[in-house]
Amino acid sequence: MPDFDVIVIGAGPAGSTAAYRLARRGARVALLDRATFPRDKPCGGGITLRGLHHLPVDVTSVVEDRITVAELGFGYDDRFVRHADSPVVYMTQRRRLDALLAQNAADAGADFRDGVRVRTIETDPRGVAVATDTDRITASLLIGADGCNGVSAKQLGLGGGVTYGVAFEGNVGWDVLDHSYWKGRLLLEFATVPGGYGWVFPKGDHANVGVGGWGREGGNLRAHLARLCDQYGIPQDRVTHARGYRLPLRDPRSPVATDRAVVVGDAAGLVDPMSGDGMYEAFLSSRLACDTVGEFLDGRATTLEPYKRALDGALSRHRSVSWGGKLLFDEWPRLAGRIARSKWLWPKVVRRIRGDGYRGVHTPGTPRLEDIARRVYRPARGEATRPETSGSSAAAAETAGRG
Repeated sequence: MPDFDVIVIGAGPAGSTAAYRLARRGARVALLDRATFPRDKPCGGGITLRGLHHLPVDVTSVVEDRITVAELGFGYDDRFVRHADSPVVYMTQRRRLDALLAQNAADAGADFRDGVRVRTIETDPRGVAVATDTDRITASLLIGADGCNGVSAKQLGLGGGVTYGVAFEGNVGWDVLDHSYWKGRLLLEFATVPGGYGWVFPKGDHANVGVGGWGREGGNLRAHLARLCDQYGIPQDRVTHARGYRLPLRDPRSPVATDRAVVVGDAAGLVDPMSGDGMYEAFLSSRLACDTVGEFLDGRATTLEPYKRALDGALSRHRSVSWGGKLLFDEWPRLAGRIARSKWLWPKVVRRIRGDGYRGVHTPGTPRLEDIARRVYRPARGEATRPETSGSSAAAAETAGRG
C-alpha cells in the first residue's frame, strides 16, 4: 500500500486548498513545500470576489483592505475613477494568506511538510513516487502546485508551450503615501508597459507598487517602475523589498493531466492574460482537480485525464475574453481608453470581477475560442510560445530584481 492517497507538491493557494479539500473528504494527503513557512511570495495579493467563490475556507482574518474604488490611467495623462457599491477585490499578503491556507490543510488532516525540496517524481500504472532531500514517499496520485518555477510540470511532461510575462514590484510605507486616499482604492495604469500595466495596491501597513508586461520587457521593468513612482510622487529610494517574477500563460492545447497526476495554478500556466491574476485560476483549478481526484479515489474513474476537459470548460471562455482585452489595450490603447471610460462598461467589468455568469462550466468546444484569440494576438505581440522562451524571461525577471 502506498504511503498516501495523494501527494500535493507546493503549499501555495492552489496546493493548500487542494490538500484541505482532499483531507476533509478522508484522503491521506501529504502536502510538501520547499520553503519554511511562513514565507513571503512576490504577488500583487488581490483576491477577486470571483476567486472567493472557489475558496473552501474563510480568509477574512488575513484581508487587509477591501477595494471599492478603481482609479484607471492611460499613459499617465488620462485618468478617471470608477466606484463599486461593495468590495470587488480583497487585498492580502501572500505570507499571511499562504500560511493560513496551509494551516487549514494541516488542521483538516493533511501531513504538511515545509522545508522539503522535491528532487524527482516517478510515475507508473500503480502510482507515484516522490524523492525529496530527506526521504522517498509514495502515493496513488499527485497534484503539482509548485508554480511556474517548480519541478512538477517539467518532470511530468505537462504544461508545455507557456508564454511568459514578467513583473517587478516593491512596497511603500504609509509614511510616504497618504493612506486615507489609498484605503479602499487601487490604481491601474495602462498604455505604459507593453503587454501589461502598472499598479498601486493598498495593504495593511504599506502599498504594493509594481509593473508587469511581456517577457521581453524584463530588462526594462526597473525603469518602468521608476517612471510609475515618479508620476505618483513616490521616492524611488523608499521602495523596499523589490523583486521580479514570471507570469505563465498557458497554451490551451498543452496537457495538464496524466493518468496519475495533474498540475494546477501557476504550475499549469493559468495566469489571466489580461489582469495577470492567478488567484482565481488557482482556487478554481484546485477545486476541479479535487473533483477529478475524488472520482478516482472513489473508484468511479481510472485516470485523471478528465481534469483537462473540466478545466477547459470552466476557463476557456473567460481566457478568450482576456486575450481579446489584452490585444485591445496593447495595440489600440487610445480606443481602449475611450471604451473604458464609457459608463456602460464598468457594470459589466464589476459583474465579471464578481464572477457573475462564470461560476459553472461553459459549453464544450470553447478551448478553440481561446486558441483563436492567442493565434490572432501572436503576430502583434511578437512573442514565441515555445518552452525555450522561459529561460530568457526568467533571467530578465531576475535581472530586474537584482537591479
